[in-house]
Amino acid sequence: MLPTGIFLYGYYERSADILKSEVVRTMQQALKQAGSNLSYRLERIEDISDAAFMNANLHSYLLINSDDQSIGTQIKVIEDLRYLVETVQSNSDVFRVRLFVDKSKLYAEERINFFTLDSLRNRSWFHSIIGGNGSIVWTGVYEESYLGAPDESILSAARMLRDPDDYAKVSGVLMIDIRQGIVSGILSELQFAPGTSVYLVDREGAVVYHPDAALIGTAVEPHMLDALNEGTEGTTSLLLNGEQSDVLYTTLSPTGWKLVAQGTKSQLSKATQLLTKRSEWRSLIEYIALFLILPFVLLAIIVRGMNRRVNHVITVIRKEGKEGKDGIDGLHDLPAVNGDFHMLERSVDHLILRVRTLVEENYTAEIREREAQLSALQAQINPHFLYNTLDTINWIAIGKGATDISAMIDSLAKYFRLSLNKGKNIVSVMDELKLAEVYLEIQQSRFLGSFDFNVAAGEGLERYRMPKLILQPIVENALLHGIRKAKDRKGRIDITVELEQGDLVFVISDNGIGMDEKLSRRLLTEERVVTDDHTGTGSSYGLFNVNERIKLYAGEGYGLSIASQVGVGTSVTVRMRAEVAASRNSNDTGD
Repeated sequence: MLPTGIFLYGYYERSADILKSEVVRTMQQALKQAGSNLSYRLERIEDISDAAFMNANLHSYLLINSDDQSIGTQIKVIEDLRYLVETVQSNSDVFRVRLFVDKSKLYAEERINFFTLDSLRNRSWFHSIIGGNGSIVWTGVYEESYLGAPDESILSAARMLRDPDDYAKVSGVLMIDIRQGIVSGILSELQFAPGTSVYLVDREGAVVYHPDAALIGTAVEPHMLDALNEGTEGTTSLLLNGEQSDVLYTTLSPTGWKLVAQGTKSQLSKATQLLTKRSEWRSLIEYIALFLILPFVLLAIIVRGMNRRVNHVITVIRKEGKEGKDGIDGLHDLPAVNGDFHMLERSVDHLILRVRTLVEENYTAEIREREAQLSALQAQINPHFLYNTLDTINWIAIGKGATDISAMIDSLAKYFRLSLNKGKNIVSVMDELKLAEVYLEIQQSRFLGSFDFNVAAGEGLERYRMPKLILQPIVENALLHGIRKAKDRKGRIDITVELEQGDLVFVISDNGIGMDEKLSRRLLTEERVVTDDHTGTGSSYGLFNVNERIKLYAGEGYGLSIASQVGVGTSVTVRMRAEVAASRNSNDTGD
C-alpha cells in the first residue's frame, strides 16, 4: 500500500505541475493580447493628437494675441478653436481636450478646454513634455479637477506646440485626456486567479496604473525593474516583499510601458492550492479504503481517468495555440467532476475562449493591414511597367535607325526614374541636378536650336541631400516664360551650385525677357501669377510652392530670391541648409 500510495501522490503532483505550467503559458498569451488591445486604443489617441496637431489653423490662431486683432477676430478664433476641440472630443475614447496657452490670450482663463500655460508648470511631467520637442508624452493615471464636474482619474497624451514664426518659442501645450476606465476596462477582462495584480509600469519603474490607486506613482523594486527591462515580454519568478512571486509582463508599443501580472505561489489561487491538497488526501484515503476490495482495479481507474483528463486539457491548450480561432470547442465534452481538476478545466476553458476572442480581433486588424500593404505594392507596379514600355520603344527606334527618337525616349525614361526616385522625397544633390539636365535635354529636342544650357557643380557635393523637384519648376519657368518669349536672340540657361558657409546655394540664370521688381515679388507670395498685358511677361507657376517647401524643410531663413531686369534676363537663387544623408534619415521615406 505504501509504495502504491507514494506513486499515486507523485503522479498527481506531476500532473498538477504540468497543468500549472500550461495555465501560466495561456495567461501569458492572454496578457499579450490584452497589451495589444490596449496599445491599439492608445495608438488611436495618438492618431487623433497627430490630426489635431497638423491643423494649420491651430498654429496660426495661437499667434493671435488679445491686442493684435479686433474683438471680432478674437471671437472668430475662439469659435474655431471650440469647433476643433468639440470635433476631437466627439471620439468615444476622448474624455476631454485641453489647450494650455499664454495667459495673454483672451480665452486662456476659460478653464473648461482652455487654460494658461503657467497652470501646467507645476506638474511633474511638464519638463518631459517640453523636452519631447513636439512628440507625444504619456502621463500616468492622475486625478484632475474640471470646472463644474467631479474629479476624474485620467491619463493624458500631451505634446508641445511651437511658434511657427519663432521655433524656439513654446506657443502652447495640447493635451488629450482619456478616462482611466479605458485601461481598467481592458485589464479587467483578464480573468486571472484572485490575488493576481495587473498594472502598468513606465520605463523608469514608476507605477502609472494600478487597481489600488495608492500604489500609482510608487516605484517597483530595482531587481524587478531589471527583470522587466530584459525583453519585450516574458515570465520570471522574483522575491518581492519577502515572498516568492511569479511575474508575467509584455510591452505596450506606443509608450514603452510594461503590462505586468503579478501573483504569489504561481498563478493559481491559494484556494485552488488548498483544494488540490485536500483532493490529494481524499484520493489517498479512498484508495487505501478500497485497496483491500479492488486495489488494482481502483488504481487502474484512477490513473486512467487522471491521465485522460490531463491529456485532454493539454491537447486543448496546444491545439488552441496552433489552430487559433478555428480550434476545438474546449472542455465542455468532459464530464463534470468536483475538485481541483474541475476548477482548473473551467479556468482553462474560460481563458481559451478569451484568447480566441482576442486572436480574432487581432486577426481582423492584420487582414486590414495586409490589404493596405497589397495596395501599396500594387501602386509600385505602374512605374516599372512604364520603364519597361519606354525601354521597348527605345530598342524599336534603335532598330529602325531613328536615333533622335531613341535619344528622346532615353531622356524621358531617365526623367521618370529620377523624378519618381522609388517614392522617396529626399534625393541627392547630384540626382536633382541630373533631373534638371535631363529635362533640358528633352526640351532641346522639342525646341531645336532655340537655347543652350550648362550645369556646373562644386566639389564634394555628392554626399548632400535635398528635397526632390526643387530645380525643375524653376528651370521650366526660365525656359517657357523667359527664353521662349525672347524672339530676338538664342536662349541660354546656366545652373550652378556651391557650398557656402554650411548652406547649399543654387543659381539658375537665363537671358530671357526678364520682369520688373513688382512681378518678381509676387511670384514668391502668390501661388499663381498671371499678367493680362501683352509685354511678353506671361505667367509663372510653382515658384511660390517651391519657396514654401524649402522653408518647411530648412526653416524661415531659407528659400528663393529673384533678381531680374526687363529685356536682359532673370536669376533665381535657391538657398537651403546643407545636410548629409546620415543627419536626415527619418525623412528619407516615400509619401
